[in-house]
Amino acid sequence: MKLGIAQLNLVVGDIAGNTASLLAVAREAERAGADLLLTPEMSICGYPAEDLVLRHDFTAACEAALRQLATEAPPELALIVGYPERSGDELFNSAALIRGGRVEAVYRKHHLPNHSVFDERRVFNSGDTPCVFSCGGLNFGLVICGDIWEPGPAQCAKAAGADWLLVPNASPFHLNKERARANVARARIIEAGLPIVYANMVGGQDELVFDGASFAMTLDSEIAVQCPAWQEGLFYLKLDGDTCSGPLHALPGEDAAVYDALVMAVRDYVGKNGFKGVHLGLSGGIDSALTMAIAADALGADKVHAVMMPSDYTASISIEDSRDMVKRLGVRYSEIAIKPIFDAFEMQLAGEFSGLAADTTEENLQARTRGTLLMALSNKFGSLVLTTGNKSEMATGYATLYGDMAGGFAVLKDVPKTLVYRLSNYRNSLSQVIPQRIIDRPPSAELRPDQTDQDSLPPYDMLDAILAAYVERDLSVRDIAALGYDAAIVRKVVRMVDLAEYKRRQAPPGPRITPRNFGKDRRYPITSKYRPEGDLS
Repeated sequence: MKLGIAQLNLVVGDIAGNTASLLAVAREAERAGADLLLTPEMSICGYPAEDLVLRHDFTAACEAALRQLATEAPPELALIVGYPERSGDELFNSAALIRGGRVEAVYRKHHLPNHSVFDERRVFNSGDTPCVFSCGGLNFGLVICGDIWEPGPAQCAKAAGADWLLVPNASPFHLNKERARANVARARIIEAGLPIVYANMVGGQDELVFDGASFAMTLDSEIAVQCPAWQEGLFYLKLDGDTCSGPLHALPGEDAAVYDALVMAVRDYVGKNGFKGVHLGLSGGIDSALTMAIAADALGADKVHAVMMPSDYTASISIEDSRDMVKRLGVRYSEIAIKPIFDAFEMQLAGEFSGLAADTTEENLQARTRGTLLMALSNKFGSLVLTTGNKSEMATGYATLYGDMAGGFAVLKDVPKTLVYRLSNYRNSLSQVIPQRIIDRPPSAELRPDQTDQDSLPPYDMLDAILAAYVERDLSVRDIAALGYDAAIVRKVVRMVDLAEYKRRQAPPGPRITPRNFGKDRRYPITSKYRPEGDLS
C-alpha cells in the first residue's frame, strides 16, 4: 500500500486556511495513488493553540472544519487529521480518521505532556481507548505525539490488532531532537513490536520551531524512510507487510540545523503576523551581523533595514565593517548618529544628576536612545524590530531594558555566544557575508572608552559552560565548581542570572533551539530570596 506523510506549515487559529491546506494535500495524495494520508497533530487548528482551545466558539469552528473535510476530501482516501474535540464538559487532543465522506473513528491522546514548553494537562483530558483501523490490507494503530514518549499506548494498539503504529506529531525542535525522537521510537518498538510512521509538522509558532524530519522505523529499529527537515511537502512510503521504502533525506548537521531553525523562525514570525519587513540595529559586532544575515536569508534583502547608530565610542572599524556587510547582503542601510539626542538627554537630566559621577546610567541611556529610534522606525513603516542579544547576555543581564532589548522578536535569545561564533562561521561557509574582522575582533558594547565584554563577564567559553550547567541542567553552585570552575566565578555568574530574571520577563519572544530556553521552559520567580550560591559559603 502507499502511505503519504504531509509535512505542513500550519498557522495557529487559521482554521479555514489550515483546512484548505489539508484538502489540497488530500487531493494531491489521492491523485498520486495514496491509500492513506497522515497529517500532523492538531492539523486543523495548529499547535500549540494554548488557551484558544478553551473557547467554545473555537472548538465549534474546528468541529465544523472536520465536517467540511469529511464532506470534501476524496472518499477513497483514508485521511488522518488532528483537532481539539469537545465532548460534554471534557476536551481532548484528538485525531480523526476520515474516509468515505464521514468521520469513521477518533483517537484521544493518552499521555498529555506537562513539562518544558508543554502544559497540555491544563486544557485537555486524557483518553484511554485504542484506535485501530484497516487500510490496504494492514491494520494501523493511532497514537499522538506524547503517546510514544511513554509506555502503554503502543502496547494497547498492539493488543487491539495493529500491524503498524501511526504517530501524528507537533514535536518542536531543539538541539539533537531528531536523535531523541529516534531513541524513543526504538523504545516503543521494543515494547510493542510494531513498526512506526512518525509525521511531524514544520514551521515557526511564536518561540517554538518545528523541523519536520518525519520518518518511518521498522522492526529492526532502523530508520527506513527519512523526510527532510525544514521543508514542507508530501512524502510517500510504500508499505509491504512490516517493511517499508521511501525517501532517505540526509538531515543537516548541528550548526546547519540551528541556522535553519532561526531562519524559519524569523520568516514565519514576520510573515504569519503580517509585518512588512524588519528593522535592526547594526553595531559592527558579531551578534547584529549574524542577526542581519539570518533576517536577509529569511525574508530577502529588500525587507531588511539595518540602522547603524554611532556614538562617540563607536570605533571606526565598526562603521566600516557594517557598511561592508550591508553591501554584501544588499539590504537597506541608514546611519543615524545618537550624539545630538544623547546630549539633549544629558542636558535635561543635568540638574537631577548634579554632583553624581557618570556610571552605567549614561551607558544605558545610549542604548535606550537607539531603542527609541528603532521603535520609531517600526511604528512609521509597519516593520518588526529584531533585537540582537544572545543567550549569554540574556542570562547574565548584560543588556539594557528599553534599549538593546527593545523590539518584537529576539532572534538569538536562545543562542549562547559561543554558538553565535559557530553559526557565523557556518553562514560564511555558504557565502562570505560576514566580514572576517567582525568575527575576529573582541566583542564590545562600545558604550564607554576601550570597553570589552570581558570587562564585565568571564570568557565566553567558560561563561557558556557555567550557564549550561546552571540554566539547562539545574546544577548547584557546588556541583558546577566540582566540574573544575573557579567557585568565585560560578557564584558571580549564578548571582547575575538570578538578579536578571526581571529583565528576561520583559524581553521579546525568541526561537527556542536548546532544551531549555528563557521562556516557557524555565519559569523562575522574579521576587525570590533564595540564593543558591550559599551552598559554597
